[in-house]
Amino acid sequence: MKGCLISIRPTLIRSLSAAALLLAVVLALCCGRYPLSPSRVVVVLGRLLHLWGGSDPIADAIVWQVRLPRALAGLLVGSALSCGGATFQAVLRNPLVSPDILGVLSGSAFGAALVIVLGGSPALIQIGAFCGGLLAVSSGLSISRLLPQGGLLTLLMGGLIANAVFTALLSLVKYTADPMDQLPAVVNWLLGTLSQTDWKELSWLTVPILILITVLILLAPLLDVLSLGDDEARSLGVSVRVMRPVVILLATLVCAMTISMAGIIGWVGLLVPHVARMLAGAEHRNMMPVCALLGAAGLILADTVARSLTSGEVPLGVMTELFGALAFILVLRRLRGEGV
Repeated sequence: MKGCLISIRPTLIRSLSAAALLLAVVLALCCGRYPLSPSRVVVVLGRLLHLWGGSDPIADAIVWQVRLPRALAGLLVGSALSCGGATFQAVLRNPLVSPDILGVLSGSAFGAALVIVLGGSPALIQIGAFCGGLLAVSSGLSISRLLPQGGLLTLLMGGLIANAVFTALLSLVKYTADPMDQLPAVVNWLLGTLSQTDWKELSWLTVPILILITVLILLAPLLDVLSLGDDEARSLGVSVRVMRPVVILLATLVCAMTISMAGIIGWVGLLVPHVARMLAGAEHRNMMPVCALLGAAGLILADTVARSLTSGEVPLGVMTELFGALAFILVLRRLRGEGV
């Protein structure tokens, strides 16, 4: 009986997480400065799918052009950052690690800011953010290989050095930016937002992000092995020197894609894996799907609050920083109470 309950629990947690995501999407489509009832949203979606006729141009425009793209973008960004954060925490064997530990956030911020100052288009800004994140992490990995001894400590040191360098470069770009035009655009991008997301952007980012999320989830057994330690992983036949950089590269790719879409969104990659572990356990095959679902639901809810709270729009990055920090305090209290 006990074994049956243990086997049922992961399925139940995944089902509840999926239900939370569905509820978050419904709230995102209904809530805002122009509220819509759930029945009206259903009618709009059915009309857009050509299931029935009718006309409601205002509701159609709100759902199709504004809220649905933002909800899908929040789903992708939240899932990707959560799975990327869980991957970094497993590979680096540190529960306080987040996607920015190896410099991907500072590198992406520098790349995007540089393109903004140079007058690039929105598409080039996304490309600059993506390339900047990859360059920063690649630099951190290269620096770690130059340091003696090797191992996790040198990897973290390389990431810290790369993070410091690209943070300094970002500050230099901000210092040279035009304070009347370019600097506000850089600051707005750094605060994080889904307001610029449209169907064109989703059309070329959705498939790569979904593929990388799926790959990270399928790598759950490898993450379990890598989280044991280098010696244990080698004894199980895993080449740590080869697999660790590969997994880090995959997590970096998916995080860089989300940054190119939404800017800097903090705390999601740090907090959500902790919540997923509390609910689904430490095994990554159970935890990673829950992590993806909860990350998506959490970011969609945060974006809904950000655009509904005031007459203007609160930057999404500010909302995740505020609520993420408060929620993380509760998580730490819970872990301390359990003696973890």
